[in-house]
Amino acid sequence: MSTRLAKRPLGRTGLEVTPVCVGGGPLGSMPRNFGYDVPAEQGVRTVLRAFEGPFTFLDTSNNYSGGESERRIGEAIRRNGGLPDGFVLSTKVDRAADGTFDGDQVRRSISESLDRLGLDRVPLLFLHDPEHIPFEDGVAPGGPVEALVRLRGEGVAEHLGVAGGPVGLLRRYLDTGAFEVLLTHNRWTLIDRSADDLIGYAHGRGIGVVNGAPFGGGILAKGAAAQPKYAYRSADEKILALVRHIETACAEHGVPLAAAALQFSMRDPRVSSTVVGISRPERVAETAEYATWDIPEQLWETLDNAAAPSSLWQW
Repeated sequence: MSTRLAKRPLGRTGLEVTPVCVGGGPLGSMPRNFGYDVPAEQGVRTVLRAFEGPFTFLDTSNNYSGGESERRIGEAIRRNGGLPDGFVLSTKVDRAADGTFDGDQVRRSISESLDRLGLDRVPLLFLHDPEHIPFEDGVAPGGPVEALVRLRGEGVAEHLGVAGGPVGLLRRYLDTGAFEVLLTHNRWTLIDRSADDLIGYAHGRGIGVVNGAPFGGGILAKGAAAQPKYAYRSADEKILALVRHIETACAEHGVPLAAAALQFSMRDPRVSSTVVGISRPERVAETAEYATWDIPEQLWETLDNAAAPSSLWQW
């Protein structure tokens, strides 16, 4: 394995993960978010290819495609005869279809996930998108945080993380002391640096940092013309202009845009792993190539100063 893909410690959890994590979002087919369908067998074959390496970390969620991501991962686990040795699989507890997100729903969510995956426990379990409920409900007696802590005590999950968007809210959840891992998304990219202080805060306290969506939903992999959206929403013209500027700079140095976007996250020593959604078997090797592409320092001097104005960040 390339030294660039050597495993890194995930905070103080004791887990070691590769600097790239296979994202399970598109595995179950999410055409509204990603713009394309993923047939079931293709999803299963993609997971089986991921099990071959070089990545040893895969992340999914209870609500990705109504559980279809987990079903396909579970089928791949069954065909493979179990998870490969040293492979870390994480999933997330989610709110119910009616918006309920209390302690009972947390238990229902992980029970459904384990059934789909064919497992009796997971090494890492995230509280997913807590921005959909008031913080006070999240930490209330009998609420989701309390239920997660109990699940960890029962051995259903080895370690707990919080995964979501708004950086201020995630900071409040980290301050509860319940979480060992942070997963932020769309907020630490070539374009958006919203999560900088949050990542520093987590890292300084020994909390593992996982950074999701380094491509911002596709624009930082496909380019502004092919994908004029950032974080699944129409991008501001200033963002599109900056992406075009980044594309030009990468082309001048013979570097794929996706390689620069991925390595922007990977080269940050505070980030243990970067989540990349993968939906085709061949994308595993392609992503590994992007992760190890030689990028000259002159290009980084341009890219490190290429972010959009903070008024356009996700925060």
